[in-house]
Amino acid sequence: MDVRNCKNCGRMFNYLGGPSICPICKGKAEDDFQRVKEYIRENPKAQIAQIAEENEVTVQQIRQWVREERLEFAADSQITLNCEKCGASIRTGRFCDKCKNNMASEMNDAFAKPIPVEVPKKKEHESDKMRFKR
Repeated sequence: MDVRNCKNCGRMFNYLGGPSICPICKGKAEDDFQRVKEYIRENPKAQIAQIAEENEVTVQQIRQWVREERLEFAADSQITLNCEKCGASIRTGRFCDKCKNNMASEMNDAFAKPIPVEVPKKKEHESDKMRFKR
């Protein structure tokens, strides 16, 4: 049994995996997420600082949800992020679609099965054949 202290509230809890937060704090974080998600749906043009203030969460927490692709801002929203690879403007995640596709292609190429190389067969000569005596 792995017992840890919650990094948010300090309570001891039985750690099963994932972030080191207790079930109570995990539930509170999920409630905060649902509240922010609904707020963004109702106020698609709100600024990120306004969203954080109105919902009593940090800007950093909102950015984390966006990077995890749990939240996405509307197409006409002024809030954008930059692709971590090429710097293009994106509305959710860490990478733009072009970079995601390139990385997926590179991964497929890296793990592709090797193509078997055909070894040319030697031509048999009369002198290479087995002989039998009568």
